[in-house]
Amino acid sequence: MPVPPRWVRRLVLAPGVVLLAVLTVTTVPVWALLGLAVSPLVPGRLRPLRLLWIGCVYLVWDAAALIALFALWVASGFGLRKRTPAFQRAHYVLAGRFLRVLFWQARWTLRLRIDVVGADPDTALPGRPELVLCRHAGPGDSFILIHALVNWFNREPRIVLKESLQWDPAIDVLLNRLPNRFIAPGPDSRDSVVRQIGHLATGLDDDDAFVIFPEGGNFTPRRRLRAIARLRALGLEKMALRAEGLQHVLAPQPGGLLAALDAAPDAGVVFVAHTGLDRMLTVADVWRELPMDKRILMRFWSVPPEQIPTGRQERIDWLYDWWGRIDAWIATTRDGLGVAPGVDDPGVA
Repeated sequence: MPVPPRWVRRLVLAPGVVLLAVLTVTTVPVWALLGLAVSPLVPGRLRPLRLLWIGCVYLVWDAAALIALFALWVASGFGLRKRTPAFQRAHYVLAGRFLRVLFWQARWTLRLRIDVVGADPDTALPGRPELVLCRHAGPGDSFILIHALVNWFNREPRIVLKESLQWDPAIDVLLNRLPNRFIAPGPDSRDSVVRQIGHLATGLDDDDAFVIFPEGGNFTPRRRLRAIARLRALGLEKMALRAEGLQHVLAPQPGGLLAALDAAPDAGVVFVAHTGLDRMLTVADVWRELPMDKRILMRFWSVPPEQIPTGRQERIDWLYDWWGRIDAWIATTRDGLGVAPGVDDPGVA
């Protein structure tokens, strides 16, 4: 579904979310009683009530963020100074605080736990600009990564996102005020997307983290097969064969990484893998797993600029090598058994 024009999102969707949140808060006792009454009829401990609660929390969270963003807009001279360093920093601080609240609720309501295994988080992102490449699988993994970058590493992310995420008013307003790019995926727009990625990765400073998901979408078995078929249709048989060896990740699309590396030659690269929610592929999967009671494992590998290949084909092969390592790591850790020996390269943090 196409995203509505900006004026509709600002004047209709955003106020609508705030009004809906007010209505929800004033009627929450009714919904809570209804959820409590239905709970004995549904498998799982208070599953409807928990789902109702997390939905209400997210709606109120979205509305509160919109109100805070409106206050920042007024304080910036009705938007005249919103691009200045001080107000850009204020928006990152606001994002960090709201993400802390969101994950505090996730821990309490869904019994969701996030742990970093392997590399020390304090050394995975040294004091230089970084290109952060993350696998894409499971509900909320984008939130988890940005929460880690902002609140654990004190980074200012620049993110490449799908255009459809602008349906969420808080995400729409916040991320459009910061240096991010909402893109419309599709074969006809690929060259334009690569150019936008290169432009976004230009001028990174020491506390910036350029975030990209090379797979282009959440992993599913069907998407994996489609990605392999697409490579074959393009005549890239060697890459298709390598993609067939990847069982838990999609074949990475190298165009964005190549553009970012050219635009930020002094940046290091951080590869991020995670597992814990990747078996929840559909809404039915999420419903079945509530309350989640999950432990999400994250692994960061940091590669300094001097270890990044310089040739185009060498960089593509290097990306596929790393995606193979991520695939192997997922295979050995998705049940929370720890990091298998031999998966990590010596000398890489």
